[in-house]
Amino acid sequence: MKSLLLGLTLILSGAVTAAADLLPIERQVAEAVKSPKITVVHFWAPWCPHCYGELKKNGWSSFIDANKDVNFIFITTWTGDNGDGRAVLAKLGVGPQKNFQLLLHPNASRRDEEKMTSFLGLPVNWLPATWIYRDGKLRYALNYGEVRFPMLQQMIKDTASKWDE
Repeated sequence: MKSLLLGLTLILSGAVTAAADLLPIERQVAEAVKSPKITVVHFWAPWCPHCYGELKKNGWSSFIDANKDVNFIFITTWTGDNGDGRAVLAKLGVGPQKNFQLLLHPNASRRDEEKMTSFLGLPVNWLPATWIYRDGKLRYALNYGEVRFPMLQQMIKDTASKWDE
């Protein structure tokens, strides 16, 4: 809850990380989420039991297939020596979809004092974490763990509707 509130506070206060301070992967994602298409950015690690459970039980593969009009970017992070996770994803049917992209965060450390703790100026302190964007704006941030797909589907539907800003 603290992460969500901190993230909302940063957004509402107008705190923005300067483009020059962003890593290349952050610039790539920032450019991708500018699309008028909805983009789901999902942080995960192949060693993470919560991430694996979410992939296996709830079926990211089926969810991605059912939402062909949504872009999905999975960011593998905190991997240690476990690589980019491509093999884990392939085993569970995630990856061949045309609306899916896998990126590997360059800081693979799992050590608390070294690991990545923010992305695009927003906190990342738990895996998995799922963010939903449209038109370059963060609409929802689930920073607490496994996502419930019916809830995620509703958030995507809400994000597709017109928001008075």
